[in-house]
Amino acid sequence: MGAQTKVRYNTIMTVFLAIVYIVTMVLLFVVLGIRPQMTTHSTFELRRRIKNGDEEAAFLLHRNELMPDVFSLQRVLTAMLLVMLSAIGVVLFHWTLGVLVSLLIALEAGAIARIALLQHYSQKLYERYESKVLGFIEKYPLVFRAIHIVSPIPPDTYDIESREELLHMVEQSGDVLTADQKMLIQNSLGFDDRTVEEVMISRTAIDTINHDETLGPLVLDDLFKTTHSRIPVIKDSIDNVIGILYLRDVMHVGTHKKTRTAEQAMEKKVFYIRQDQSLWHALSAFIRTNHHLFIVLNEHRETVGILTLEDCMEALLGRAIKDEFDDDDQPEVVMKRTVTANNATKNGTNV
Repeated sequence: MGAQTKVRYNTIMTVFLAIVYIVTMVLLFVVLGIRPQMTTHSTFELRRRIKNGDEEAAFLLHRNELMPDVFSLQRVLTAMLLVMLSAIGVVLFHWTLGVLVSLLIALEAGAIARIALLQHYSQKLYERYESKVLGFIEKYPLVFRAIHIVSPIPPDTYDIESREELLHMVEQSGDVLTADQKMLIQNSLGFDDRTVEEVMISRTAIDTINHDETLGPLVLDDLFKTTHSRIPVIKDSIDNVIGILYLRDVMHVGTHKKTRTAEQAMEKKVFYIRQDQSLWHALSAFIRTNHHLFIVLNEHRETVGILTLEDCMEALLGRAIKDEFDDDDQPEVVMKRTVTANNATKNGTNV
């Protein structure tokens, strides 16, 4: 009778341990299948919204602050369940087989937990009880502070490691940035990689005037029709630019008793820039020299084009800029807008 009781007791214990083993395994899969999701908003953005009175942002920030504790709790529970499975496995399957089964479960439990259906139900179960989990964490802060030492969670900040990554972030910014803002950022980031040659007006498209050309009515009419406010002055060849003629300076040429030549009316300062220079270098040079037009040269100092400040700014902004002659190419219209007597005090300086 005693032997039968012992057998029955062993059978009951084996069945009981088998049930506990299966339940523990299922719990392990459920715990591993949970994927607590932190908000997609950064801590900086949440704090910015809180300053603007957003109550939901305050809740999300508090939840984010507790989320590392949730991950820590998940790791601790996983470890405890694995230890329980190992201990019960040794009793059920004896040492050798028990250890092998426990090792197999430890290696494959994560993959099994990621099965779509199982993970779906695990996540639903967590979302249902998340508020209680967070409440439990808030109730025992010292416990979870100790757990953090075992299971540290990295912060949500990271460094942008390349310009390409930053450009990708701009492209993925959605409605946060307008199309113009995106274009400005993209053009600014790529500005230093672009060369003068890419945006200059090529040699064949340059309008010039010879140095000994008389600035009579017909010549002036042709100059105005170019719609340019600055014209390179050449001597014999376009490879010998000796000055820049500013049309604003010759608009009232008819009021002078003596008609001038282009050389007499031109600005003698000429600035040159190489075609392989970067646009950042060109823009800095425009600011430094306070001039708006450069003659572009190749390695043989031959004229290959001209570059204007407007060209640089259009490349930077990604849009066309209208200058003073873009809309009106009639001399009389421009003359009406160019009254030299207004605001022309001796000590005045245009900036």
